[in-house]
Amino acid sequence: MSAETTGPRPVTGPGLGFDPIDQARRQWVEQGWPEAADGMAAVTSLMRAHQIVLARVEAALKPLGVTFARYEVLMLLWFSKRGSLPMKVIGSRLQVHPTSVTNAVDRLEDAGLVTRSTHPDDRRAMLVALTPSGRELAERATKALNAEVFERPDLSSSDVSSLVDVLTRLRRDAGDF
Repeated sequence: MSAETTGPRPVTGPGLGFDPIDQARRQWVEQGWPEAADGMAAVTSLMRAHQIVLARVEAALKPLGVTFARYEVLMLLWFSKRGSLPMKVIGSRLQVHPTSVTNAVDRLEDAGLVTRSTHPDDRRAMLVALTPSGRELAERATKALNAEVFERPDLSSSDVSSLVDVLTRLRRDAGDF
């Protein structure tokens, strides 16, 4: 697909003319580590794919002044029944450390996108609520991500399905859920 039809692309370098991960796989075998070569190539490919996808996501969100981590908090609140959740629940559902939630919520609160208050039923817990501005930004960001990234992942439908299946197994086997 051309860049015209797929949205912004990350800088990828001068066009090497060869796959450096495949070259590294061959080097692994030559160095006497053939049993690790395919795993190295898989992990390295996954890490590079993460960089490529993250660059696309950041390009879509940057004009809106929100990071993907903050976007995830906004959307979690947007999907909640009341538009609010305890901080602990946010961390659990996003599977991130409490410090990461605090940092994201701090930035969102500073921007007027969420409010934070003492939970009405548990004064030890903090409740985070989406503001109207936060809801509007979440909708705009979702529209941008859908158009620029999610609707055009640069993979066929069957590849997307296969990739999701493989990554779901990886996550499940790692105890992610």
